[in-house]
Amino acid sequence: MQLKLERPLIFFDLETTGTNVTQDRIVELSYIKIYPDGQEEKRSRRINPGIPIPAASTAVHHITDEDVKDEPTFRQIARSLHNIFEGCDIAGYNSNKFDVPLLMEEFGRCGINFDVSGRHFIDVQNIFHKMEQRTLVAAYRFYCGKELEGAHSALADTEATYEVLKQQIQKYDELENDVASLAKFSTIGRNMDLAGRIVLDDQDRPIFNFGKHKGKTVKEVLKKEPSFYDWMMQGDFPKNTKDVLCQLKYQYSK
Repeated sequence: MQLKLERPLIFFDLETTGTNVTQDRIVELSYIKIYPDGQEEKRSRRINPGIPIPAASTAVHHITDEDVKDEPTFRQIARSLHNIFEGCDIAGYNSNKFDVPLLMEEFGRCGINFDVSGRHFIDVQNIFHKMEQRTLVAAYRFYCGKELEGAHSALADTEATYEVLKQQIQKYDELENDVASLAKFSTIGRNMDLAGRIVLDDQDRPIFNFGKHKGKTVKEVLKKEPSFYDWMMQGDFPKNTKDVLCQLKYQYSK
């Protein structure tokens, strides 16, 4: 089947030095860019992270320091990569919480703003968890009837995620072959930021979803404890979370 698209949709996956969104780096990025006419563009490339790859991470994706020592750094490819993603909706597996925020951090370190406003984000893992609650390997077996060869290779995972989404659309009547609907369905919670640190309550008010102020409105906290804003902006939070908080602070100051 062919996805119904109004603009390009990029499926992508990252292999990294670790799982800390703000501190770890990309060592491999693969993407499949699908155009509204059905044309597909596919690429995979390794990246020199500029820091050692921990053995624990190599054990997962099998990429070593030696493998990437002659590859370009993210900074060297950042501009061309940003152009590839420009004007596209985005899909992935656990991408809303990990891949997209980490990619934004990498762009941010290069002085490039990766604007997420106006985009649709489809997280295939969220659809799967709502329906079946399993891993990508199990999802591929369940939906596609095949074993996932080369799991934790960025390209293999990206291709599997793309196949799984198409099978999910065919299997579930609740899913529409429409990017906006898929993005809405694959969102868990009413997040204002991708990491879910700031969410909307049942009255559509932004509230904090973590820590000592969990459940309190952002407006109330910023008014009563202005230093909390500074603490978050200087803390180990994803750039996207900080951007959302900054926008809210500006909105409340008017």
